[in-house]
Amino acid sequence: MSPEWLSSALAPRFPGIRVTDVTPGPVVSRVSTNVRFHIECEGGLPSGLSPDLCGKGYFSDIGTWYARQTGIPEVSFYRHLAGTSGVRTLRSVYADIDPETQHGVVITEDAVTQGGTFLDATSDYTPEQTSQSLAEFAKLHAATWGDATAAAADWLAPRLGALLVHRGVKELRANFESDIGAGVPDEVRDAERLYSAYRALTEQTLTASPWSVIHGDAHVGNLYLDGDRRPSLVDWQLVQRGPWYLDVGYHIVSTLTVEDRRRTEKDLLRHYLDSLRANGIDPPSWDDVWLGFRRGILYGFYLWGVTQKVAPEITGTLLRRLGIAVTEHESLASVSL
Repeated sequence: MSPEWLSSALAPRFPGIRVTDVTPGPVVSRVSTNVRFHIECEGGLPSGLSPDLCGKGYFSDIGTWYARQTGIPEVSFYRHLAGTSGVRTLRSVYADIDPETQHGVVITEDAVTQGGTFLDATSDYTPEQTSQSLAEFAKLHAATWGDATAAAADWLAPRLGALLVHRGVKELRANFESDIGAGVPDEVRDAERLYSAYRALTEQTLTASPWSVIHGDAHVGNLYLDGDRRPSLVDWQLVQRGPWYLDVGYHIVSTLTVEDRRRTEKDLLRHYLDSLRANGIDPPSWDDVWLGFRRGILYGFYLWGVTQKVAPEITGTLLRRLGIAVTEHESLASVSL
């Protein structure tokens, strides 16, 4: 984050810029490395550039392993889809991939200094807010619904099966048999059965129709409220081609308490379908929607079932919400084994 490198990185968007000083802020390094920083420029800031920025890359020991798998798709989203899709997300001022190392870096405006609030599973989130974030997913899906350009983009290739290779029964058992999985109903606390159901889901979604570009990890922790308190999407590491329902079912269940989800899930699904119509897409039939909803819940349950190195309170909360919904909607039976 030297002034010289930043000047070069920002020059294509802001010709003639010369960064003279960089003040580092907080650094968070897990899989990705995120750093907030403040810049000053010779002659003042160019029009349209915030002085408060956030950089994201993959530079930790574990992050370098994920650089191609998750870094390239995320950078590519900001370069090619963030603007054209119309989805509300972080405003990127730089997104590029090093041709030699294949490491991607994204620089966005710092949403926190603009009054934004990032969320997690312990955050209060209402059904009304879920309806607003579902409308953002509908924008993304509608903008790429069977799109030929998206179909040809290598960086959008389906990647659901990768989780079967790197994480599986061992991780599921570890979570289910620990305090993290204490809220998962006994009926679905079966690592082998969940692994088999998820494997069937990945195979069946490869030929699913209709498809679009999906966020791929649509839980509440990948949301933030912008300065106007509007739900916005973030963390595009799992962006790929896939069926809409993987975002929608997972999102509804992960964002809401069990009680709120039970009370509003059908209305929220209808709201999502209305949002698709408003964006020019003729939605699937209700029977297909309901089946997809059940499969989306299964998808989220597996993702959090194999999740490690996240605060136990967050993993436990999401496993409980998703596990109860999997039980109530018989999601393990929603795929053909």
